Amino acid sequence: MKSISLKTQTIIFVFFGFMLTFAQRSMKLPADAVFYMEINGKQLNQKINWQKLNPLLHELSKNSKEKPSWNDYSKTGIKYDATQYHYASFNDSIQTYTTHFIVDNKEKFQEFINSTKKKGLEISKKKNYSYVDINDNVFVAWNNDRAVLSMVNYTKPYKDIWSDDVVIDSAVAVADSAAVVVDSAYIEPEKPFDYKEEIISLKEDIKYLKDNVRESNKEIARIQKDIKYLEKNHKYPKENVDTQHPGGEKEMYPEEEENWGDAETEIDSAYQKELDSMKIENFKIVKKIAEDRFDQYFSSNLEIEVSKVMLSFRDPNADAYVYTDYGRMVNDGIYGKMMKRFEFGQFFRNAYNSNSYYNLYFDKDKVKLVNNYQHNNPNIQKTVESVYKGKKNKKLAALINDKSVGYYVVNLNGAKCFDMMYDLLQDSGDGEYKKEMELMMETMKIVLDEEAITKVAPGNGIFVLNELKSKKVDYTDYEYDDDYNEKEVKKTKDIAVPDFTFAFATENEGYWNRVFNALSANKHLAKKFSKKGDIYSFKNEKGDGYMDELYFIVKDGIVYLTSSTENLIPHGQSDVSKQWAKDSSRYPLSGRLDVQKLLIGLDKEFKTPSERKSLDLFRKNVGEMYYKTEVKGNSIETEIDYKIRNSSENSLMYFFDLFDEIYKINEADKKPQIL
Repeated sequence: MKSISLKTQTIIFVFFGFMLTFAQRSMKLPADAVFYMEINGKQLNQKINWQKLNPLLHELSKNSKEKPSWNDYSKTGIKYDATQYHYASFNDSIQTYTTHFIVDNKEKFQEFINSTKKKGLEISKKKNYSYVDINDNVFVAWNNDRAVLSMVNYTKPYKDIWSDDVVIDSAVAVADSAAVVVDSAYIEPEKPFDYKEEIISLKEDIKYLKDNVRESNKEIARIQKDIKYLEKNHKYPKENVDTQHPGGEKEMYPEEEENWGDAETEIDSAYQKELDSMKIENFKIVKKIAEDRFDQYFSSNLEIEVSKVMLSFRDPNADAYVYTDYGRMVNDGIYGKMMKRFEFGQFFRNAYNSNSYYNLYFDKDKVKLVNNYQHNNPNIQKTVESVYKGKKNKKLAALINDKSVGYYVVNLNGAKCFDMMYDLLQDSGDGEYKKEMELMMETMKIVLDEEAITKVAPGNGIFVLNELKSKKVDYTDYEYDDDYNEKEVKKTKDIAVPDFTFAFATENEGYWNRVFNALSANKHLAKKFSKKGDIYSFKNEKGDGYMDELYFIVKDGIVYLTSSTENLIPHGQSDVSKQWAKDSSRYPLSGRLDVQKLLIGLDKEFKTPSERKSLDLFRKNVGEMYYKTEVKGNSIETEIDYKIRNSSENSLMYFFDLFDEIYKINEADKKPQIL
């Protein structure tokens, strides 16, 4: 008896434990998610100055059709200092973007929703949440402490132009719901007819028509009047050429133009009904998809379960973290079908079969973005890493100078580039030309002397933009008289011409000298390509382009291509440029760009007063950008730093401050000038 009681207690304990676990299950991220993002609200909320941001958001919203009814965006009921989760997925027919966030004031949040939704649109109540459609494809659902925004786009399945079969995937399966769309209609278990639900559905159709179709009827009527008038008179009425403005429309058109034929009216009516039917059909589908996702989430423990792969390189100290599956983006859906049609499509599918991870930081004086690239094939990933392990070249780094606008340095292993190409070609699946591809690769390995090729260009190179110079050039413009007769007009303009040096290392100087000698000796190129001493030059006789003359020289194991022979003379380096040179030798890829110097050089490209004002603003505020790439943590890691140059509280508010100033300049230009 005691044994039976113990077994019964054990069974009950296991049963309730199972029920508890089941009731508190997390919602798994959709299996077809190709994008995932976390917003670190705890950190970002401390960096946002709402006193500055609120007026800007309010100013932007005043241009909307409906009068804004919300002034303080810092008090929407959303818990801004909590983590937000974003993810996106897509297939041939459905694209979704979903955001999860925490609500700390349900009443305030509902007030905010009421201010953004269409007037008269009622909020739908479900068992454990409420929801409303803000737009035709944007839905918001919430309970006491959680909210979800879901944007859903649906495209009716089509015949697959990339294959001979009808799209099997036109039966769109929503991976994380029980709903399945087949030719724009959901197939669900048959239920007894419920006239109440049918009435609710019909009322929703009426609301949709009132909110959407009525708004377009007036515009359709105006366009139809324009068409009829143009057919008869071949021009717009003199009373009001700008027919986009409704004022005076009745006086603008003769009375007889308003009497359209019955046949045309019937066609327009039939077209409008068909258009309305399609909109309603699509709306029902996206609404159903959104409802199914809301049901799944609010029936869970309100936590999101994310795979370890997506979080591989997440830094909890980052302000934002993003994961992207480029392999699925390119290889799935219509892009994947396109690739299958190409003979070497699998090569590109292999090349893009990778994941990228991003950590974004808004520091006090700079914005930092760290990207980790990782191929899904471990063998290809190792080969890619080997490409980024090249030798350093100090001679190239000596070309960096204090006055340079920017530079980009490459220190790669050229020999390993062949291995990477082989790996991508070998893993090409059982395609039509698989055997031919394998034979071609074996032939390449036999014929090509990889060692000799890499001596020609081992993988070290540099591009230095020294400055941008102004130059006047002639050009032909065209003007038109009142009868649209064309007339050529000769004009001059100032353009920015780059003064640069491009150089790369070589272990076979003779090869490049033979190349340049052949070019200078060629009878067709002799007029443009010449040699003086050790320097070869290519001259544009017209002088109407960006490059009047280019110079080539092979010297001390370096091949130079430059816009000026002065760049071939070594320049002294200060402590700053020495540090740049040192950094450029440390990394496989690295670079720097002084955006302020770049804009100063582009001064002549900005003509109008508005452009000049914007240029002055940017020149005062833009900073410097640094770039470096290296192999790190079984990935290719790239870090981009952008140093700011103004008095903003931090680099996040820097962008808002800059946008605010640009917006004010544009708004000032729209106002009529007082004479």
